[in-house]
Amino acid sequence: MSIRAKYLFIVSMDVEPSKESLFNEVYDEEHVPSLMKVPGVLSVTRTTAQPLTMSLGGELREMIAEGEPKHTAIYEIESPDVLVSDAWADAVEAGRWPDEVRPFTSNRRHVLRKVTTATG
Repeated sequence: MSIRAKYLFIVSMDVEPSKESLFNEVYDEEHVPSLMKVPGVLSVTRTTAQPLTMSLGGELREMIAEGEPKHTAIYEIESPDVLVSDAWADAVEAGRWPDEVRPFTSNRRHVLRKVTTATG
């Protein structure tokens, strides 16, 4: 992922297991396409948490991020103003997301990061 934006808006959450398929369908086919139409949104990358073993201090260590949400979306945006625009407000309430998916999410986190260095 080569970052080209000045800001990253990172949204993480869990979803009830019985709604996992619907969550992925709506996120990929409705939610992301709707948000990509918002002026100032440059890209969206979805990720899911994975088990992690890494070398640290000369040892292999299993790193457990307890309490971390399973799903994360990383939005590259031009400015924090994008998140308070009318276009953003309309997009986050469009489609099936607000009524059929959002109520089944939990452990939600919203973080805004300013990009200070990007290489790639």
